[in-house]
Amino acid sequence: MHSRRRFLGNGIGSLALASMLRDDGLLASEASIRPPHFAPKAKRCIYLFMEGGPSQMDLFDPKPKLNELDGQPMPDSLLEGVKFSFTRKETARLLGSPRTFQKYGQCGMDMSDLLPHLSKHADDIALVRSMHGDQFNHLPGQLLMLSGSPLRGFPTLGSWLNYGLGSDANELPGYVVMTTLGRGLPGGAASWSSGFLPSNYSGALFRNQGSPVLNLENPHGISPAMQRRTIDAVNELNQNRFSELQHPEIASRIKNYELAYRMQSAAPELIDLSGESESTIEAYGINRQDKTGFQSSFARNCLLARRLVERGTRFVTLFLSTWDQHSNLDSALATNTRTSDQPVAALLQDLKERGLLDETLVVWGGEFGRTPLGENRSGFKAVTGRDHHPYSFSVWLAGGGIKGGQTIGTTDEIGWGVEEDPVHIHDLHATILHLFGFDHKELTYRFRGRDFRLTDVHGDVVKKLLV
Repeated sequence: MHSRRRFLGNGIGSLALASMLRDDGLLASEASIRPPHFAPKAKRCIYLFMEGGPSQMDLFDPKPKLNELDGQPMPDSLLEGVKFSFTRKETARLLGSPRTFQKYGQCGMDMSDLLPHLSKHADDIALVRSMHGDQFNHLPGQLLMLSGSPLRGFPTLGSWLNYGLGSDANELPGYVVMTTLGRGLPGGAASWSSGFLPSNYSGALFRNQGSPVLNLENPHGISPAMQRRTIDAVNELNQNRFSELQHPEIASRIKNYELAYRMQSAAPELIDLSGESESTIEAYGINRQDKTGFQSSFARNCLLARRLVERGTRFVTLFLSTWDQHSNLDSALATNTRTSDQPVAALLQDLKERGLLDETLVVWGGEFGRTPLGENRSGFKAVTGRDHHPYSFSVWLAGGGIKGGQTIGTTDEIGWGVEEDPVHIHDLHATILHLFGFDHKELTYRFRGRDFRLTDVHGDVVKKLLV
């Protein structure tokens, strides 16, 4: 009896996962009363979130003038009112990049020598160099990029899309999150939370090893038939309570039980890569060996992301930590790109070859970029890194209605600020919702007397990004 209670309390009952009960006739699907506002271009999204803030001028935005001015102070006018996390701006100096850049693809897109695999896909991606936000520390910056607010408690992008469209994955969550082996995130579960939306729209965190979700297997002595009877009995109680109170969290709990039951057969098949060809495993770099295990962990997550969207999962977020190079920028950035460049490029190629890229939006980026100034933090023996920089940074998108082979926006000659086609984080969110068939101003949820939306009170679709 004790094991059964633990199974219900710590196992299925603890999963805040999305599912669909319209087949059971219990509840009308939320998606059935919220159709897209217009025909969508994208049906799925894989968000490659590079936690920590990748250095744009060392990857995507070459700055010859910055190299020319290396070691010189920046004009005081640019530093007025600017906040840093660690840099002492009075004595800070500009820091050039040691990277070399070339133009790739028919579009002639500039990319760093650290991206030999991704550069082959220049004509598939749209590079936005003019991203900007207003949060210069990790947690609020990540929350802003993921949920449209720097505060905890707001629904993340994947939750909004599953709320708006529902899930096509009957046996898997509509929103899945994977992190790289051994690395956490400042925001924890807030980084994939459903916020004030019902909890069944939260992201489901899949583990890197073993069963994707803890306590998914039946405890010893619990047969499938016993489990089914138990779930039916609990659901009947929950349905009676729902009929009485009409509380959305009761409906979410019923959905969670049902999805967890279905996942017991679907999840093992999902993570079993034995059916993948040797060439696919090699392309992603899953068998690469490194002391930390990061390379194989992230590569495996990229392949699982493709398998998830194939099976109907609406939104997959892959977190790769950390790109927070306050020091040792050159060597640490090379480590990040060795981990990510090959599997990300393989993911794009795999989606393309399987005919999935046209309807799968792929987004790559972090919460902000890095300063053109070297970080002269007190106690550092040498200036070898860059501080946080939300005023201009780069992201790229591919597939799902994105017009590839173009670079949008420009920054000034040292990479400090945006000069042309600024794209705020709210604009990026508005554009992503547009690709999924939603007017971002109309996809709302009423909470505490107010209609909330992902883009808060502003945001414009970046039409240049669209096919």
